[in-house]
Amino acid sequence: MAAAHFSHLGICVADLDRSLRFYTEALGFSLKRTIESLAEPFDTLMGLPGARLRIHQITLGPLMVELIGFAGVATEGDGAPRPMNRRGLTHLTFAVPDVEATAQAIERLGGRRLSRVDSAFGPLIFCADPDGVRLELMQPLGG
Repeated sequence: MAAAHFSHLGICVADLDRSLRFYTEALGFSLKRTIESLAEPFDTLMGLPGARLRIHQITLGPLMVELIGFAGVATEGDGAPRPMNRRGLTHLTFAVPDVEATAQAIERLGGRRLSRVDSAFGPLIFCADPDGVRLELMQPLGG
């Protein structure tokens, strides 16, 4: 059996264009492509009959993220960050040259700052994107 390789990460968003602006302007992602309309058989694959999707595929180096906007079904959740001890994906981490400047950009673009510590690894800030996805900003020592 061949080894798997990572392809992409998907994030359900309430406002697709807001999230595209957030990730490109706050974190430096680039828009790779937009997929205007996906319906059948993807609604069946996702277990959401009648769902239609619009997707922005964005990249940062080798990382690809799909920002997924839904039509035909409502998005769920209140946008609050998930507790760190809830099973599943907890956060995305970005090494940035200046955690404070990046956190300020996150706040300006609709995200929020959650907490900060100065650690043996350098300053760390937890933020959340406009949909509550936790983002850890790390500023490596000496950089």
